Amino acid sequence: MEGPSAAGKTTWCHRSGLPVVEEYVPSGREPDRSDVSAQAAYWTEVNSARWAAARKLEMHNPVVLCDTDPVKLHYSWCLNRIGVAPRDRFAEELAAVRRAFAEDRLGFADVVVTAIPSMATLSEHRQADHTRQRRSFDLHAQLSDPLRQWYHALDGIEPGHVLWQFPEPSDLQARLFQPRSERSDPARLDRLMSLLPKL
Repeated sequence: MEGPSAAGKTTWCHRSGLPVVEEYVPSGREPDRSDVSAQAAYWTEVNSARWAAARKLEMHNPVVLCDTDPVKLHYSWCLNRIGVAPRDRFAEELAAVRRAFAEDRLGFADVVVTAIPSMATLSEHRQADHTRQRRSFDLHAQLSDPLRQWYHALDGIEPGHVLWQFPEPSDLQARLFQPRSERSDPARLDRLMSLLPKL
């Protein structure tokens, strides 16, 4: 499940009744922006661990949810698109993610549900949720357009694997999705890069 902050991803996941790999919770020990290589390595390991957790769960469950896309490479790409992160951050993360794909430690989910509500709806959700502070809400709200570009490109690799609104949980379980033919093929990652607008 993917979308901007306050899109409703976590709420939907928890209401679904399906097993969930939770969203990453900041520890306060994340690397700062001074070393983009360390930053790329750290986040690739975090995301690979979430991918491993999802794969373990799917051994015993027909449908497993991830609260945010385990690949998460879109984040640094989107930040660069809106001009708040350097291109070398994305380049380092792309290289680290590509290695993780080649080592079968990370891959594309079979289905990505991408919900991108209007700014008004995001603001309403934020105001109604008293359990989270969402300190970066204003920044993350700016990522809606590049996020849409990213997932349109991802759908171009193998059409039909991106949904654009939250389905009913029962529909998600009942619908027979064709698994991706190659979840961790680095060539698929390269294809995604070729379909995205150039940074």
